[in-house]
Amino acid sequence: MLLLGQLSGVLLPSLCAACGDTADAQGWCAGCRADIPGRDVPRCPVCALPGAAAQPCGHCLAHPPAYARTVAACSYAFPLDAMLSQFKYGRNLALAHPLGALLCEAAREAPMPDLLLPVPISRTRMRVRGFNQAAEIARIVAHALKLELELGALTRRDADPPQASLPLRERARSVRGAFGCKARLRAERVVLVDDVMTSGATLHELATVVLGAGALEVHCWVVARTTRPD
Repeated sequence: MLLLGQLSGVLLPSLCAACGDTADAQGWCAGCRADIPGRDVPRCPVCALPGAAAQPCGHCLAHPPAYARTVAACSYAFPLDAMLSQFKYGRNLALAHPLGALLCEAAREAPMPDLLLPVPISRTRMRVRGFNQAAEIARIVAHALKLELELGALTRRDADPPQASLPLRERARSVRGAFGCKARLRAERVVLVDDVMTSGATLHELATVVLGAGALEVHCWVVARTTRPD
């Protein structure tokens, strides 16, 4: 995907991340931007699940997670699901720009944090994949919103199966004790950045670690939120 740039003195247009048509500086054409799923639906302000009103859902009221709020730019549905898969597994790093731009738009009205922390991946997965998709998105957001970003504070142990491969009931158990924080955090509000939020187990466990490292409040910013399965 080409973004705004110059080649032999000729200004190149930005191409839409979804269809390849001429796009705006954020990497979306007007038609595909209008079709992004779940951009304007009311969501639970805590876990970002779609709901009838933008009020805390029953599950969050009964079982509050360690994070206080979640911003989700859109729903995990076509074409975002295919784009995120291509970005994450197809190593299409150019997609970090339009995906990060979506998250910036969604987060502009949210309380701004003192620090952004991307959800970490293990050393083994980093060697295989070559990059951390959450970190690439966080770079875009930090630059656009002029926020402090720390890439190396959080760690994840090796030998954990990918969350996407596990049933929802097993995800919380699989990430228990999986994360660490190498820094003593003095930030009052920390935002965890990730590409997709499914069960919320990873973000809950990480928020617990970040609170234990000194943060007073943890929020989550994600590009896409799945709907709760039956």
